[in-house]
Amino acid sequence: MPSFNIIKKSSLERTFRTDSVIGQFDLQIDNEVQEQFTGNIAIEGIDWKVGLIVGSSGSGKTTIAKELFQDFYTNDKEYNGNAVIDNMPSGLSVQQITAMFNTVGFATVWSWLKPYHVLSNGEKMRVDLAHALLSESDTIVFDEFTSVVDRTVAKSASYAIGKAVRKSDKKFVAVACHRDIADWLEPDWIYDTDEQRFFFAMERSNDPKCNLRFANVQPKYGNFLGSITI
Repeated sequence: MPSFNIIKKSSLERTFRTDSVIGQFDLQIDNEVQEQFTGNIAIEGIDWKVGLIVGSSGSGKTTIAKELFQDFYTNDKEYNGNAVIDNMPSGLSVQQITAMFNTVGFATVWSWLKPYHVLSNGEKMRVDLAHALLSESDTIVFDEFTSVVDRTVAKSASYAIGKAVRKSDKKFVAVACHRDIADWLEPDWIYDTDEQRFFFAMERSNDPKCNLRFANVQPKYGNFLGSITI
């Protein structure tokens, strides 16, 4: 783990329109559409807390994440109609729950008393994150991370989550289509599905000169060195 060679197939019903596309682009397709994702997320034996799988829509992020971390997905949680504070895992004190709400930036007290379905997208994301961090799972995989919020909220949430995870005993993998969160989340590793490349963090510094030097090495991920091309 975690090397992967994933073949994703879907059946194709041949119609006039599909045959027109196949002919126009000279596609070698019979009755099946096939995609293949191969690569390596080289985290074996590495002490890490936060990872990021990032890339454009359709580049295989979710497929890869589910293949490698299928037991740790958090996005399928369903909440009842009660206040979200009642939807948190049982056995926790009110103080533990509200402390986690504040940690992930869900700090509007009256929103704690609302049902999940009336919250804003940003609040829903923070509730999902709080629930995951309060759960018993030691690894959290969060798909579509920050995709439904504006970029200012995305950056502040990324910073809060990265900080919270490092104080916990858990590991966190964000699956996202936006690269602007990398410097705020400060992941220990990144896998870029567009480039099929793995990056690991070797050094971080608050010195602007150092950050500039990192940027010259890899502009897209300013704090990352030691890329591995698959």
